[in-house]
Amino acid sequence: MPIEPSLVSTLTWFAHIARHRSFTKAATEMEVTRAALSQHLKGLEQHLNVRLLNRTTRDMSLTEEGQRLLDVLQPALTAIERAVAELGEAHAEPSGLIRMNASRIAARLLIEPHMGEFLARYPKLRLELVMNDGFSNIVADGMDAGLRLGESLDEHMVAVPVTPPIEMAIVGAPAYFERHGLPETPADLMRHNCLAYRFTSSGTIDRWSFTSPDAEGRTVLFEPKGNAVFNDDENMLNAAVQGVGLIKYLDLCVRRHLADGRLVRVLAPWCRPFPGFYLYVPSRSQMPAKIRALMDFLIERREQLAQQSGKASAPRKSG
Repeated sequence: MPIEPSLVSTLTWFAHIARHRSFTKAATEMEVTRAALSQHLKGLEQHLNVRLLNRTTRDMSLTEEGQRLLDVLQPALTAIERAVAELGEAHAEPSGLIRMNASRIAARLLIEPHMGEFLARYPKLRLELVMNDGFSNIVADGMDAGLRLGESLDEHMVAVPVTPPIEMAIVGAPAYFERHGLPETPADLMRHNCLAYRFTSSGTIDRWSFTSPDAEGRTVLFEPKGNAVFNDDENMLNAAVQGVGLIKYLDLCVRRHLADGRLVRVLAPWCRPFPGFYLYVPSRSQMPAKIRALMDFLIERREQLAQQSGKASAPRKSG
């Protein structure tokens, strides 16, 4: 038989009384009279034909039956309270501080160009951006969210893509290619000045990985050994624009330079797409409105990136 609504409310009142071990404290929390609570408890005991609480003028304790009933009720009531809180949170105006960890390249690509728009849309939000190129355990570091490439994510995190799939692009200035010609395979890079990037977190040089465009799909690794090494992607990009040498960079980050002709892309058939950047958070459960707002905003930017124009092609090989 279905439980009557009045019984559901009475069971809730019993749980509050049992939790506080006090009619007075439970009545204050629920904003009802002590007499009303006492009457409801008496009615519940009569309905169940069992004593739930032992009470004297000074003390109150649960009977064995009362403890058994509370053990069943408490998890259910907690789940209901959580669901109600989540519904209220979903409609609340996003507010408070968001502490987000991001690699420098993710911050420059996805956060910095849009920070003004995001904070103007949500005036009650504050954003603390912590840039770290090494992987961050956002839970241990006290962060609300992180931005990383999909291949770098902890499998236990909840992650949402905030860019389309991306490719690594080998690029150089037109003046550089006029002097040195165009590489057609990764083997040709041995004759070029390939500028290197050193990871700050590990101290290792970022090797360039290629996949052959034929059916075999062979992986070819190349370690750049040019006349400059960087640990900042913006400095490396500026060197390429000046014609110093070739660099490997995310295609999304050089689209503007390719479109205006300051850089030219080569070896595109050898660069396969891979998962892009993801926003990752500890859990979907009880997601605060501020994190939901950030997630929705970055998903909007993902759609814009997906609609942007394609890649610029390389110039014809001289000779």
